[in-house]
Amino acid sequence: MDISRVGFAGLGSMGEPMALNLARAGIPLLVWNRTPGKADGVAEAVEDVADLFARCEVVILMLKDAAAVDAVLGRGGPAFAGRVEGRTIVHMGTTAPDHSRALETELLAAGAKYVEAPVSGSRVPAEAGELVAMLAGDPGTIDEVRELFEPLCRETVDCGPVPNGLLMKLAVNVHLTGVVTSLAETVHFARGHGLDLGLLAGVLGAGQLASPILRVKAPKLAEEDFAPQASIANVLANVELIAAAADEAGLTLPLLRAAHALYAETEQLGLGAEDMVAVVKALEARAELA
Repeated sequence: MDISRVGFAGLGSMGEPMALNLARAGIPLLVWNRTPGKADGVAEAVEDVADLFARCEVVILMLKDAAAVDAVLGRGGPAFAGRVEGRTIVHMGTTAPDHSRALETELLAAGAKYVEAPVSGSRVPAEAGELVAMLAGDPGTIDEVRELFEPLCRETVDCGPVPNGLLMKLAVNVHLTGVVTSLAETVHFARGHGLDLGLLAGVLGAGQLASPILRVKAPKLAEEDFAPQASIANVLANVELIAAAADEAGLTLPLLRAAHALYAETEQLGLGAEDMVAVVKALEARAELA
């Protein structure tokens, strides 16, 4: 890889540790964040996102949603073509597949290259450099930037054309949402019967249900530790993307719909910024009304 400098936009819960891992790996990094102070101690920063594109051949986007992606790129405005021409844009956040497909078309028309690279994992695997990236786009372009994923990911998976990376990410999140919601319901049941929650976690971890997500989330539920790794608001946004993609394909996902209601209720309780395991509070609130 012969890249003089890499830009990184978005230093949120996931983006900050990802950028730190790139910098520690010796990648020549320039960062931008909407809140400037977040860049302190990560890498050299710019205040104007336009400078990021002016100074970098490759720009990684780890942004909240499609609106943030479009704003950073200047999409729909006169600055877009000049900002992205000759650049490779690596989109690592999670947006609707249709958004990504349209974005690729516009970027290619403007003389840019595009790689879709959403990741599976929350802040803990991001800090450890153990994310899983689902790559989509032109194979040659993917190969040009593949080295950038090494400090970030335990594994990368080539998924074919855009938007297959995002579709794969949404499919993974169907399972993730179901697993964590089920675990919250399990703890809710056990707590209601006065069981030892540490013992419960041990039993779950001793058998076929053992998994990294269980090891991380079971103690958080037992201790009611809601410090965010993946927030309720973020999960709710992802579930809504999944539901829209399912509707587009004529698919029925009843378990996901039930989880969607619970996460929406949790956010309504004022817990949107808390970790996704706070969904247990929606179960508790329902029990109080029963």
